[in-house]
Amino acid sequence: MTLAFLFPGQGSQSPGMLHALPEHPAIARTLDEVSQILQQDIRALDTPESLQSTVSVQLALLTAGVAVARALADEGVMPDAVAGLSVGAFAAAVHCGVLSFPDAIQLVRQRAELMKSLFPTGYGLSAIVGLTETQVSALVAEAHTTQTPVYVGNINAPRQIVIAGSDAGMSAVLEAAKKNGARKAEALQVAVPSHCPLLEPVAQALRTRLEEMTLRPPRLIYVGNVKARALRQADAVAEDLADNIAHGVRWHDATTVLEELGCRLFLEMPPGRVLSDLARESFPEVRSLAVGQSTLKGALHVAAQFR
Repeated sequence: MTLAFLFPGQGSQSPGMLHALPEHPAIARTLDEVSQILQQDIRALDTPESLQSTVSVQLALLTAGVAVARALADEGVMPDAVAGLSVGAFAAAVHCGVLSFPDAIQLVRQRAELMKSLFPTGYGLSAIVGLTETQVSALVAEAHTTQTPVYVGNINAPRQIVIAGSDAGMSAVLEAAKKNGARKAEALQVAVPSHCPLLEPVAQALRTRLEEMTLRPPRLIYVGNVKARALRQADAVAEDLADNIAHGVRWHDATTVLEELGCRLFLEMPPGRVLSDLARESFPEVRSLAVGQSTLKGALHVAAQFR
């Protein structure tokens, strides 16, 4: 194995992200396809106002990831494996052939709408940098109550942990983290408590919907969010897609699996560079490139070096 595509999740969005995508026929076709399915112009969802909605954010992220991956494929660049963080997992599932793109659009819209309806205000995500998972888990255990629920969410790196839950619960953990030497402890621009048990109703709804869909065996290795394992069966990928919203994402472990499988180039789909920066820090011997911070031509040039 040589090449892995990484698909980012919520928090990597930025105003104008869809308008900033490279000019390529595959990207234009993808934007038009999504607009037709949604019965609205997907390009209108990347304004600062629209991106206040988790529905707009998740649909825009799915669209951007699939569009650029398709453009790379049209130019002859296909990965050996894929992995996506949170909602990015749906783009990964599309690119490895498990989900059709129309089904993924409907799933992501349902996912986001349910998340928004369950927790319209007062909940979200926060990041802590500089403490270990064990340290953060202890702080979360001290702050968590039924009135102020808070959980360990994503393990992005050994000392970069995301927590999820109520604003009050997270605030208590962030204050304690700073007192315990965290380099950074701050709320993220995500208005829902992703990847914790509070969202089990969303996971159950996704399981039911996935059971009604036609799934195909993955043509590429898909590395999951919840257990950070290489998955080669459609039902295992579907389980990961449904469950990741109610469980923590072990992203560092997932990229470790990709490195151990032999990947020597990580290409991160737009927008942003969060995943490629994490990979570069953890695996300096692996080349990591964010397509959105380069150009499509530049990404093709780098990929050609690893063929």
